[in-house]
Amino acid sequence: MKANVIDLSGNTSGQVELPPVFDEEYRPDLIKRAVLAAQANRLQAYGPHFYAGMNTSAQSWGPGHGVSRVPRIKNGRKAAGIPMAVGGRRSHAPQPNADYTEKVNIKERRKAIRSAIAATSCTELVAARGHKFTRELPVVAQDSLESLNKTVDVKKFLVAAGLWDDVMRAKDGRHIRAGKGKLRGRKFKGRKSVLIVAGTDSGLGKAARNLPGVDFITVEKLNAEMLAPGTHAGRLTVWTESSLQKLSAKSSSEAKQ
Repeated sequence: MKANVIDLSGNTSGQVELPPVFDEEYRPDLIKRAVLAAQANRLQAYGPHFYAGMNTSAQSWGPGHGVSRVPRIKNGRKAAGIPMAVGGRRSHAPQPNADYTEKVNIKERRKAIRSAIAATSCTELVAARGHKFTRELPVVAQDSLESLNKTVDVKKFLVAAGLWDDVMRAKDGRHIRAGKGKLRGRKFKGRKSVLIVAGTDSGLGKAARNLPGVDFITVEKLNAEMLAPGTHAGRLTVWTESSLQKLSAKSSSEAKQ
């Protein structure tokens, strides 16, 4: 299976042989499992202090006083230290020592990544995610793309490659989050746009990160969540020639293990 290689002007400059990983079968079940596990492993446990709500002098009066036996503050009759009292402890508070991690078998995780990589070359899956593009998939660029270190140059390349409409789609899709998250440092929600995969980071990462929805990653750090945001495979991806070479070598080494 071959793909056309484009230069920075969007013109076809040759062809390249795609790695065998692009022929992998589509496994949405494994992709979803790998992405959800990655999200779960990022969670930070939270919870109140162990003695929260219990720092009080309250003791029960016991029977024979014509009132309930709830703990009451000394020199008073106000209840404290129980869930139904104002300022009391919580009934079933979240535990700060809780383990939210999820385990995925190594072979299943690698299979999910390979399947998500193959999905980036499927026009139907990429279009189903809502991406806008006018070029044949997969999009493979020359290694000169990795040398770009200015955002305006990356923009010119995306415009020439017919991918800029998807960046504007991500920009227009930014909206205010519903719920309390607005008050907690995550007021806006945005959409995912183009993913640029390179062999090395020579400044392209900083140049591309300011574009709406655009992400950059090297082959060594490639994961299922980056390729399938929200567990939905088929992200619009730009590959460089060197990234395909490293991807082929990486797949061969994993196959031998």
